[in-house]
Amino acid sequence: MWTIVKFAYTGIAVKDMDQSIKFYTEALDMQLLDRHPIEETRGEVAALKSKDSPQLLELNWYPDSQYREGNELDHLAFEVDDVKTQIDRLTKMGTQVARPTEVRSKYVVGFVKDPNGVWLELFPART
Repeated sequence: MWTIVKFAYTGIAVKDMDQSIKFYTEALDMQLLDRHPIEETRGEVAALKSKDSPQLLELNWYPDSQYREGNELDHLAFEVDDVKTQIDRLTKMGTQVARPTEVRSKYVVGFVKDPNGVWLELFPART
């Protein structure tokens, strides 16, 4: 039996991290929780949250990306029991691996594409 524990957050691609953070914090009153570089992508990530909401918004900036209005959805993230097991299961169901599973400093992360090409991030519950 497989288990995808829960939907965790939505990640969107941004053209300008400073401008995007300013917009979401000032115009939409979101709180900036974290901002840091990601060595594996050479990009940067920021996490924001609205007061009284459990959902997170993740802003992702990547160098040399081609942005087109409307393609800003970067990925949907799911906590899973075991990243490798879930990627194997999902690929048997026809999904494509979006990029190789990464062992990062704090956790393992994998990406697959849904039937529409939307990236799904799979990561273990962070304790």
